Amino acid sequence: MGYLIFGAFFLFLIIGVPIGLSIGLAAMVAFLKAGIPLQLVPQTMFEGNNSFSLVAVPFFILAGDLLAHGGISERIVAFAEAGLGRIRGGLSIVSVLASMFIAAISGSGAATTAAVGASLLPELKERKYDVDFSAALIASAGTIGVVIPPSVPMVLYAVIAGESVAKLFLGGFIPGILMGLGLIFWAMYIAKKRQYPAGRKYTPKEVLRKFVSAIWGLMAPVLILGGIFSGIFTPSEAAGIAVIYTVLVAVFVYKALDFKKFYKLVVGSGVTSALIMFIIATSKVFGWGLAFYQIPQSIAGAMLGVTHNSTFLVYFIIDIIILIAGMFMETASALIILTPIFLPAIAGVGGNLVHFGVVLTVGLAIGMATPPVAIDIYVASAITGLPMGKITKPIIPMVLILTVVFLIITFVPQLVLFIPGL
Repeated sequence: MGYLIFGAFFLFLIIGVPIGLSIGLAAMVAFLKAGIPLQLVPQTMFEGNNSFSLVAVPFFILAGDLLAHGGISERIVAFAEAGLGRIRGGLSIVSVLASMFIAAISGSGAATTAAVGASLLPELKERKYDVDFSAALIASAGTIGVVIPPSVPMVLYAVIAGESVAKLFLGGFIPGILMGLGLIFWAMYIAKKRQYPAGRKYTPKEVLRKFVSAIWGLMAPVLILGGIFSGIFTPSEAAGIAVIYTVLVAVFVYKALDFKKFYKLVVGSGVTSALIMFIIATSKVFGWGLAFYQIPQSIAGAMLGVTHNSTFLVYFIIDIIILIAGMFMETASALIILTPIFLPAIAGVGGNLVHFGVVLTVGLAIGMATPPVAIDIYVASAITGLPMGKITKPIIPMVLILTVVFLIITFVPQLVLFIPGL
């Protein structure tokens, strides 16, 4: 039955059926085979979206769009440049640091790439940086957007696995920082090798002026994450507060957002959110079919039998599957499908579900910068006008660096669990 369900799913994908419909239609196979009344399908779909935690998804998506188009990201980037731009290749370092900081507001890889790319890529080109390398660096740094909290994929995983959103958010800090440091070291190596220029030195007064201009944007992650971890509000409430805060700053402080622009962003975020929520709904039906035929348990049993209950081999096999899935599937879709399949195997070797949630998020995030389905490369390509092939070649070593970090956090779980355990 597992071969039939997954075979139907991949067949629908191959012939061009949208991912949400492919999941739902494959799940219908299980319902029809089991003789279950189809009236239960809409009820099961409703149950899939009936979670308060999922309120965070559309709000964090909208907050990321407001960040990218509300004048906030530009000021954060300008402040970072004032502090580090004078270093040789400093603008490359600024690209990664800005991505890490904006990741703490947006919760989205594409939004992070768009925000930093729109602000920095024209400047990088003007200062004679190689455009393909710069676009690849910003696209790869965009993957940090879903690792450093807040993170939309982590919210989805928490709902499916029944884990704490706050613990997952806390677990994402060290992996996200390691990803950023790896990319910074690579950027510094390339800058020295290609003799990228150093920017002008800003006076302390100019740095202070840039800081004051960016202070409202810099306060956003303090407000969002501080409120969550102090217990003042839940992650779902924090998502709503993030939207209200970014709207107020963009409209009344930076005056970069009018009603027409705001309406366009709300509609775009609504469409994206609707697609994700539909995938979640159909995945609930898909998960029901898997559970009815005990397919995850069968897969877990097969993996544990082949690996002789070796924790290392189980995680290694799962890591390979995650990286491959991330290359061909959108992050949210892959996470929703893979989570219920792998949880029994992780439980079978005594794995920590918070650790696995962060590992799964990081692995799928790398797929956002790995062709053929690489949303961050698409965004960078749209900003620069370069074809995807031009960006793909210089991004390979960056993806390898991110993969090394992925393997390290897989087999050194303390890196993930240290902060949540404090």
